[in-house]
Amino acid sequence: MSKIKLPALAVVLLFSILTVGEEAVSSQIEAALEVGRDNNNLSADSQDRIDATESSTDKIVNEYKVVSKQVEGLKLYNAQKRIQIQAQLDLMDKYDEQLVQVVIMQRQIPPLAQRMLDGLEKYVNLDTPFHIKERTDRLKLVRDSLSNPKVTASEQVRQILEAFNIEAEYGRKLDAYEETIVIDGTEIVVNILRVGRLGMFYQTKDGRDTGYWDPDTQTWEEISGSYRTQIRDGIRMAKKEAPIDMLMLPVKIGGAR
Repeated sequence: MSKIKLPALAVVLLFSILTVGEEAVSSQIEAALEVGRDNNNLSADSQDRIDATESSTDKIVNEYKVVSKQVEGLKLYNAQKRIQIQAQLDLMDKYDEQLVQVVIMQRQIPPLAQRMLDGLEKYVNLDTPFHIKERTDRLKLVRDSLSNPKVTASEQVRQILEAFNIEAEYGRKLDAYEETIVIDGTEIVVNILRVGRLGMFYQTKDGRDTGYWDPDTQTWEEISGSYRTQIRDGIRMAKKEAPIDMLMLPVKIGGAR
């Protein structure tokens, strides 16, 4: 019996060895395949990371290019702004200098305006006596503005210059109006004809008496009847009742009193 069991035991042992060897080989193959799969997975993960990194890099590069263009644009913009700011600073310095000059001029305007008005009043008083009330009222209005603190210096100068312009216009106009004058101590309502500042004449309403203003004696003087028609026609021309035409009138050159 013992002789029969030994070979069987050897067969069993051999089978066991073969079985164990096959399992070991299978295990090794499976392990190798697992390693291959792991390597494949690692390779795929690495490729994904590489792709992701490349995509991220491209995005960053594109963003950098965009930002670089914006930076260049901002540099140009800032350079232009610096030029504009410097120009504005230079202009401010110029305005500061002008402001100083303006302050000096503002201090000089009141006495200058006062001297101009005084000269104009003196001129009106020495001038031919026409529209006396109108002219003196205008001068009074200007003088009141000079003493009014609410009236600016520029407005004061404007009013004075306007008064000068009006006085200058009187010397270029043919004018006729009605006024009461004194002749030989008697007040008479007459028609006045003023030819600029060359001469001033009168004629009574009935046309019988005619005369002129004598700048030497500062009185009204009668003239011969030969000028009656000329003065009457001049009055009609000034009132636009007749067309402008040539007039033959006596003109006396004399000084004011």
